[in-house]
Amino acid sequence: MSDFFKYSIEEQLDHTEIKSYSLIYKIRHQSRVKYWLIGIFLGLLVILFIPWTQNIRANGTVTTLRQEDRPQQLNTIIPGKISKWWVKEGDFVKAGDTILQLSEIKDDYLDPQLLLRTNEQIVSKELSMENYKSKANAADLQIGALMQGQSLKTSQIENKISQQRMKLRSDSMEFIAAKNDFNIANKQYQRQKEMFENGLVSLTQLEQRNATFQNASAKMTSAEIKYSNSRQELNLLQLELNGAIQDYNEKISKASGDKFQSLSQIASTQADVSKLRNQYMNYDIRSKLYFIKAPQDGQIVKAKKAGIGEIVKDGEMLVEIVPTRVQYAIEIFVRPVDLPLISIGQKVRFMFDGFPAIVFSGWPAASYGTFGGKIAAIENAVTPNGKFRVLVAEDKSDKPWPKELRIGGGAQAMALLKTVPVWYELWRNINGFPPDFYTVETQKKPSEKNDKK
Repeated sequence: MSDFFKYSIEEQLDHTEIKSYSLIYKIRHQSRVKYWLIGIFLGLLVILFIPWTQNIRANGTVTTLRQEDRPQQLNTIIPGKISKWWVKEGDFVKAGDTILQLSEIKDDYLDPQLLLRTNEQIVSKELSMENYKSKANAADLQIGALMQGQSLKTSQIENKISQQRMKLRSDSMEFIAAKNDFNIANKQYQRQKEMFENGLVSLTQLEQRNATFQNASAKMTSAEIKYSNSRQELNLLQLELNGAIQDYNEKISKASGDKFQSLSQIASTQADVSKLRNQYMNYDIRSKLYFIKAPQDGQIVKAKKAGIGEIVKDGEMLVEIVPTRVQYAIEIFVRPVDLPLISIGQKVRFMFDGFPAIVFSGWPAASYGTFGGKIAAIENAVTPNGKFRVLVAEDKSDKPWPKELRIGGGAQAMALLKTVPVWYELWRNINGFPPDFYTVETQKKPSEKNDKK
């Protein structure tokens, strides 16, 4: 019985040793590694021929497409003292809301009745200008009256001169007649005297001829004096005419001088009125600049001044406002070697910081959490970092961008290019070649085809 048990135990031990040996060394086991290797090789071969979308990767930041949508500084145009704050940092305001109030610090504008007093000066100057206009009109009337009086006076004197000339002509004829009578009487007297000396006539007859001669001489002298007086009177009338004309000309010139002086004063007063009106408008506009208002809807940030009573200079920044209604865009920087591969309207995919995404750069359709955009602008000047700046706007045909985006946030862009096999993309990257560039040809209109023909 003991031998039987001893034999059974030895047999079991031998069987256990053979089984352990076979399990450790696997002499009769068939390996499947080669099948795995063949499968992996075939899989890699298939992957090499899978389509791969080439792309350009670039980092960017969130900005806006339009300049007025970007954060802007609110500056004061005039110097002043802060009187009251109407908002605090972080508050949202609408366009036209008052942000803070300033008070005046210059002594030229401290008068609270400055506008009223300036308006009174304007009214006074306008009244003075009306008075000068009335004076100029009176000078016009005076000039008209003087010219009419001059015309009447010259006509009167000219009539006198005409009458005097007729009288001078009459006196001249009388003088000529008297002179002729004198010559005749003189000749008769001389003959009578010779006859008396010869004893042919009596002394009485000689005395009669002498008396006639003396009468003719007296008449001639009287006519000559009368003629001289008439001629002198005519000369006096000429002088009177010239004096009257000169006198009226002086009066008209003086009235004209008063008129032009009034017109000059009107022009000067009008210039003063315009200057005062300009000054009044400046005061009025300045009074409205004491209230700093929001130019658009936004959030108040970065207040540079604090407290009440602080002095601010003209042009100094007070706060910064971040617009709330903006048209976001992505600002990316592209290497010069990649610049020829992008164009206006080209589609770009984005991953925004803070928004989870699963990205397959070669298979954009399989990516999750990315957003679409279109290139809106490409700058022609290189930036200091050696790259070109590109602005990408939202693609309206794709899903909308997140509303939680903020200016300055980060983004990663992928500009989609040509679709090529994976093996070609690997070969291109190994050799350092740039991506392939191609453009989509649009269908031409029949008119364009006919033009080319």
